[in-house]
Amino acid sequence: MNRLEKVKGKLIVSCQALEDEPLHSSFIMGRMAYAALTGGASGIRANTVSDIQEIKKNVELPIIGIIKKQYGDNQVYITPTMNEIDALAVEGVDIIALDGTKRERPDGNTLENLMKEAKRKYPNQLFMADISSVEEAIEAERVGFDIVGTTLVGYTEYTKGNDPLAELEKVIKAVKVPVIGEGNIDTPIKAKKALEIGAYAVVVGGAITRPQQITKKFVTEMEK
Repeated sequence: MNRLEKVKGKLIVSCQALEDEPLHSSFIMGRMAYAALTGGASGIRANTVSDIQEIKKNVELPIIGIIKKQYGDNQVYITPTMNEIDALAVEGVDIIALDGTKRERPDGNTLENLMKEAKRKYPNQLFMADISSVEEAIEAERVGFDIVGTTLVGYTEYTKGNDPLAELEKVIKAVKVPVIGEGNIDTPIKAKKALEIGAYAVVVGGAITRPQQITKKFVTEMEK
């Protein structure tokens, strides 16, 4: 069984905290990953090499690795260039995920050329495209991605307000590669629904690992 098959039909927990968030700490993300493991998670999605290294000390689960890096005001920040792919490949993760949208990348490279170079350098590495639309999923499959994830549905200018589960269903019908449901899947019911409509696996992040977001939901509802 390869590492991808270990997450089939299962929950992947995204353990991330950015610099401006209360839990920003590789140590804390390692413990967060361990908490996810003990709760039954079958995989982890993690940001930065330092977080990934700490997470590996705590769990032996398949890891989807990303590096969020902002280049100026460019909108593509999830593993945007070859530099970030190199760093993740050297560290070693089961899947490298990167922005697979149609938006211009910070170095002006095309998604197709980036994937050609990445596949040439790392022929045994699995790559996942974080997409926001059906068209992007089709293009990601065409240029050689092994997996697509609906990570950015609703997060690009042209998909704001789109329903993540409705888009997930369309993407599953449009491509042959495994599709991971991700992005605003914030309840157990939605996660179950994602599997029912054919998602290969489901990634949940903020609803599990971002206590400030969870707290805000409670406060907002109580103040109505």
